[in-house]
Amino acid sequence: MPANALYTDLSGYYDLMCADIDYQAQSQCVQRLQQLFGNAGKRHLDIACGTGPHVRYFLDGGFHSSGLDINQPMLDQALLRCPEAHFSLQDMCGFSVSQPQDLITCFLYSIHYSASIERLKDCIASAHAALVEGGLFCFNAVDKQQIDNGAWVSHNAGHADGLLSFSSGWHYPGEGAQQLLKLRVERRGADGRQVWKDEHPMVAVSFSELLALLAPYFAVQMLEHDYDRILPWDGASGNALFACVEI
Repeated sequence: MPANALYTDLSGYYDLMCADIDYQAQSQCVQRLQQLFGNAGKRHLDIACGTGPHVRYFLDGGFHSSGLDINQPMLDQALLRCPEAHFSLQDMCGFSVSQPQDLITCFLYSIHYSASIERLKDCIASAHAALVEGGLFCFNAVDKQQIDNGAWVSHNAGHADGLLSFSSGWHYPGEGAQQLLKLRVERRGADGRQVWKDEHPMVAVSFSELLALLAPYFAVQMLEHDYDRILPWDGASGNALFACVEI
């Protein structure tokens, strides 16, 4: 399967693949972070927006929300979900905006799709350039040093084509700046069984390395990866929310 095929050829299954994600809780949490750490402004951009579920909740929350993604099939579905929003086909590691934003988000660990340290630097610089003074950049990330290669998450979802089973897991080889997101999709239907497997190259960073990359551009609050409560990062968990205020 070619790189990112699950986000193009199988883009129609993407929402089912993410059916266990509480988009509403994630969106509402970041809206609270915007009130606490940002400028409380309503101009919002979601980078790597996929099919637009987060954008939908920001629109419903009173934001002037837009999105960008590198895959047109995803954006086509996002526009159906959010016809009042503006979506653009852009790379998050080198994007521009027509007017400065108050809030930029990047959910679902998508910051790691930067794939290399240099491109991650470009993503951070692009987000900084797109924000107003005091604007907020929010994303979640995983520390490469805390990855358990044997840990997978799975769920099933019904579809007209049959029963779908989705599994995903991180894999870090123990050194270097690249990790993999491994994905497996199985479909069982009247016509038999099909299995797709994919591996996505992702940038691997420790939290200390990530903080060093953010430092020239942002004042950073690290928070526990908990969308129900806003808590400081405990210094031990392997994933976290980053609330980054433009400086």
